[in-house]
Amino acid sequence: MNIRGMTRDELDTLVEWAAREGWNPGLDDAGVFWATDPEGFVAAEINGELIGGGSIVAYGKKYGFMGFFIICPECRGHGSGDHLWHERKRRLLTRLDADASIELDGVFDMQDYYTRGGFRFVCRDLRFEGRGMDLPQQERIVEASILPFKRIDAYDRQHFPAARSKFLQGWINRPGGHALAAVDGDEIRGYSVMRPCRTGYKIGPLFAANADVAESLFVSLASRVPGEPIFLDVPEINRDALALVARHGMKEVFGCARMVLGAIPKLPDAEIFGVTTFELG
Repeated sequence: MNIRGMTRDELDTLVEWAAREGWNPGLDDAGVFWATDPEGFVAAEINGELIGGGSIVAYGKKYGFMGFFIICPECRGHGSGDHLWHERKRRLLTRLDADASIELDGVFDMQDYYTRGGFRFVCRDLRFEGRGMDLPQQERIVEASILPFKRIDAYDRQHFPAARSKFLQGWINRPGGHALAAVDGDEIRGYSVMRPCRTGYKIGPLFAANADVAESLFVSLASRVPGEPIFLDVPEINRDALALVARHGMKEVFGCARMVLGAIPKLPDAEIFGVTTFELG
């Protein structure tokens, strides 16, 4: 097996494989992911044929994320995935400082495997599914596009382990997507993004100063797509976030273990109502 840097077309192939596995990727995820870090994707091939890959995105030198780990079904069970995973970890470590943190969202069945690879459990991120609703726009919720990008960027930096300006520019401004911010005078009190996927829409991130702000952002986004499936990936440690999805009758349909190699990033957990993406953090 040969492990090397991935091409842009191969990332599209991985997205298609992910869709067949039921991951329900966003319609423009590949483009945004690639623009974030073109060197952050690794491919595995046998006899010149792509058989798997994954992301090793570096956000600066202090934080990295391993995601999008997939092996084509007919190549599983022969050790290829194990070799690819360890090589991805090795390569990402070389891109970061020695004291950096690396995180991942792994399916629960793989949690013991990642533990043997040096990762520690942080929390469960649970995916909930519901339906868009036909409700009026909430007060003090505005289009994120009317605010200077640097203000959204600065707010995001308070809720994510590293600066990710390049990622956010593509994440917020995407065809068919919606990005909203909660404002109080000149202060941003929260923001969220909803993107179209193969099925319905995913909301993420959902960062908010408190439960009331999170509710307003969530309702405002869900009201853009009445009757459509919507998904929110909730950190289980945020009890207010669990109460939000319960109020709206959303059902748990999937989950991952957030795990870390190195120090656990210090974040305002009570303000993180929805993670951005299982693939890039």
